[in-house]
Amino acid sequence: MIDLLLAMPPQQFFAFLVGGLVVNFAPGADMIFATACGIQGGPRVGAMAGFGAGVGVLWHITLAALGVSALIAAHPAALDAVRWIGAGYLLWLAVKSWRAGGTLAPGSGTPSAARAFRRGILSNVLNPKPVLFILAFLPQFIDPALGPVWQQIVALGCLFAFTGALVTAGYGVLAGYAGRALGARMGALNKLAALLFGGLAAKLVLD
Repeated sequence: MIDLLLAMPPQQFFAFLVGGLVVNFAPGADMIFATACGIQGGPRVGAMAGFGAGVGVLWHITLAALGVSALIAAHPAALDAVRWIGAGYLLWLAVKSWRAGGTLAPGSGTPSAARAFRRGILSNVLNPKPVLFILAFLPQFIDPALGPVWQQIVALGCLFAFTGALVTAGYGVLAGYAGRALGARMGALNKLAALLFGGLAAKLVLD
């Protein structure tokens, strides 16, 4: 899998890495959950919530590898359709983030590290939205000339899950130390996320 990542053109790899980090840093269900866990249970609990969310992403990567690979094999032009659908989905995320509130719901976290890890996994496995995003985002960086599509999706997806787990865990740790100061700034983070999602959507359309 590492060989596939190394075989990607450098500009394409860094575009994927930067795009993935933008998504990782943007406020979402995982980040809000890890932040709430950090506030309620401290840095360790917040970190475990983030790592659990990263493990949960692997489920959706598996589904994407099976589904997208079959779709592209049957219809090579399907990448264009996925690109436009992905842009529309990112625009929807931008609008949703812009309209989102700036507070954490009471009781949205958990003070137990083990429970935070399990809930982090389940929050992703049982949520259909991550697989929609993965289907919209990952195929933009697939090049059939580099090898089997499913292997590229797994390689890119694992990298995305790894960076996402680190970033989300970082939010949880920071919340554990900073307490409600981070939660109070959620509104500004949502506005920034809206601009970033909008930029990603424009890139998909213009590229």
